[in-house]
Amino acid sequence: MIYQLHELHHASLIPARLWAGATMALYGNPLNPFSHSVMSRVMVASADLLLRTTRRYAKPEFGLTETRVEGRPVAVREEKVVEKPFCTLLRFRRDTEVRQPTVLVVAPLSGHHATLLRDTVRSLIQDHDVYITDWKDARTVPLSMGPFHFSDYVAYIQEFIRGLGPDLHVISVCQPTAPVLAAISLMAADSEPTPLTMTMMGGPIDTRQNPTSVNTFAAEQSIAWFENKVIDSVPAHYPGHMRKVCPGFLLLAGFMSMNPERHFGSHRDYFYHLVKGDGESAEAHRRFYDEYNAVMDLPAEYYLDTVKMVFQEHQLPTGQMVVTGKPVTPSAITKTALFTIEGELDDISGSGQTHAAHELCSGISASGRRQLTAQGAGHYGIFSGRRYRQAIYPQIRDFIGSYPRR
Repeated sequence: MIYQLHELHHASLIPARLWAGATMALYGNPLNPFSHSVMSRVMVASADLLLRTTRRYAKPEFGLTETRVEGRPVAVREEKVVEKPFCTLLRFRRDTEVRQPTVLVVAPLSGHHATLLRDTVRSLIQDHDVYITDWKDARTVPLSMGPFHFSDYVAYIQEFIRGLGPDLHVISVCQPTAPVLAAISLMAADSEPTPLTMTMMGGPIDTRQNPTSVNTFAAEQSIAWFENKVIDSVPAHYPGHMRKVCPGFLLLAGFMSMNPERHFGSHRDYFYHLVKGDGESAEAHRRFYDEYNAVMDLPAEYYLDTVKMVFQEHQLPTGQMVVTGKPVTPSAITKTALFTIEGELDDISGSGQTHAAHELCSGISASGRRQLTAQGAGHYGIFSGRRYRQAIYPQIRDFIGSYPRR
């Protein structure tokens, strides 16, 4: 019932949102002689804040239409390469004949859209032919498409790797590090061609190491608790009606609860920026929260599988993971180089959790393994922002460049 109650609550706020819209139109109208008064600016700022904290946020666009390749401006367009029930494989096709390494970016399926990695992609497309997994909001997937488990995620990744060929570099950010490692391990064990490199950034390979509050919370609750408290059916007016999901609004509440003071302070500052007429700072706030507040529902099967296999039973580091009847053995990987990246201040994936992949991938030679702990970087800072662009991305680019085509 929690989904239905959420929808009812959202509908009940329609009068308040209409009032807020009318208030902004009245007090913000330049023809209003009092529109520049302090009172009017306060009224407009209050109404604006009410609208932003009660609205629905649609999936953002990547908006990447141009890049520079070898110093020259090049047009970029998004291209749907593979369409699956729960995922679209996108390519950022560049208008150039220059051949550069092919990179598959595996985006998280953890609540936010793949556009959260916009900065990651923006940097990569300067030097690489980039593809990304654009996961679909589970409430838009009809029930007739069937369930989506951890094993299905692994199968999707394997299909994309096979389709893009062996001269491929895979980058997984946060949550997908575990299923990506499983996918490549299974391919290696079956003597299939595996990617040239795999870069794993801030992911839960072994959450027993320096567990964060996220890890501890997941480990302390039973699967039955998660089924009862965070899983619900999609309401009737969505294409995925009756599909069991972990609703995005619950995930957003969890994200917010990790740093409530920071989010409250950010919204307070936004209000003051509007009152003072600081349009640049206000716009920066909008850009961030337009992305941060845009969340998606997760398939219940995948969510529960991940909680159990990765956060509770630690199946990868303990050698217990089995996918579609096959044991997952990372030591079988011998022809794929490994680069792990962690943030010193990461409060989602703790120190050592991603670097743990090196011990598991014992079949990779020492010369084929590299690791980086980004000083002063939090979770989002390892794949987005100035520190990523200036200090982390150049190392990813150089690592990929060290492994040319076979």
